[in-house]
Order: sequence, then structure tokens, then C-alpha cells
Amino acid sequence: MYATQYEVTLPADYDMGIIRERVAAGGAVLDTRAGLGLKAYVIRECGVNGGPVNVYAPFYLWTDPGAMAAFFAGGAGFHNIVRDFGRPPVLQATGLACVAGPGRTGAPRSASRTVTALPREAEGGLESRTERALAATAELAGRPGVHTAALALDLSGWRLISFVLWTDPVAPEEPGSERYEVLHLSAPGLPGLPDGRCW
Repeated sequence: MYATQYEVTLPADYDMGIIRERVAAGGAVLDTRAGLGLKAYVIRECGVNGGPVNVYAPFYLWTDPGAMAAFFAGGAGFHNIVRDFGRPPVLQATGLACVAGPGRTGAPRSASRTVTALPREAEGGLESRTERALAATAELAGRPGVHTAALALDLSGWRLISFVLWTDPVAPEEPGSERYEVLHLSAPGLPGLPDGRCW
């Protein structure tokens, strides 16, 4: 499993209705994409739920690296983003776990993301930090309203990426330094994603 995410930062006065219309018109195109576990079309709005800026930031979980390569480099979808917004940097991370929550049968309405830097000399070692993060992901996935909880490792920056889909707005007490609204979920390969750790 591989995780990718890019952020298109938009001006503070940008009409986010344009992004909503974009997703409403074209979001379903990936609903049957082979090799894609899920794509969450997520946004943050300036001044809403603490959002500092307007951002369109789709998050993907891939089951097939070939499908991921075709999407980003082979003209199978990402060219639309490049055409309309330029070419943003893309976070690519190795999947560590994906856990189904009790809300898996519902449609997610919100998402949260937490990025945790791993110190060069992590206390207890990298393996210990990873094990704690995996346990925290499993615990988080059991909470009411969780659709899916995923954990990935950004190897280029040595950061843990926790991304959680929720069927209701993210409660203030829940972890997650970034809160998003989910406009659409394409999940053609959801049954093929791991339910638990990836190894």
C-alpha cells in the first residue's frame, strides 16, 4: 500500500465553490479505477474549523504502484491538476497500516491528518516508535464515527502520516492537527486495502 497527497493552496478570497463544483462534476471518474484503494477529495477553507488557508488536498491509498505511476506520470488523471493549477509537490509515503472503523459502511464527511517528525535518534529506536504509532492507529480506528484510519511513513523526510476519515465532523477533542471536509470518496479498491498493519 502506498499513500500520496498533494496540496493546492488557493488565495484567501478564492471561491471554494469552484472546487466543490469540480469534484461534483468529475469526482466519480476514479470510482472504478483499478489499483486505487481510495481517494478522498478533501478541502480546507480559510477561517473554517481553524483553517488558515484555502487548500484542495486529495489523499490517496494505492494498492498497485503501476496504477499510481500511470496516474501521476502516464496521463491517467494528474494531468488535469497540472493543467488547471500547475504541478504541486506530491507527498509519497509507504503504507504501514490501514484499519477499518465502525463507520466504514457510511460516507465520510470529514478527515484529520497528523504529521509527526521522527527524531534522528528516536527514543527506543524507530521500530519502537513505529509500534506505538501502529497501536495508536488501531485504537483510533475503533472510535465511533471512524470510517478508515491509515498510517504511512514518509521516507524522504522520516515523518509518520496519520490520516483518518470520519462519518461526522471531527470532534474538537480528537487528534489531528489538520481538519478537512470530504467532498467525495472514490473507493474502488477499499476491500483490497489491508485491515491492520501491512506486514
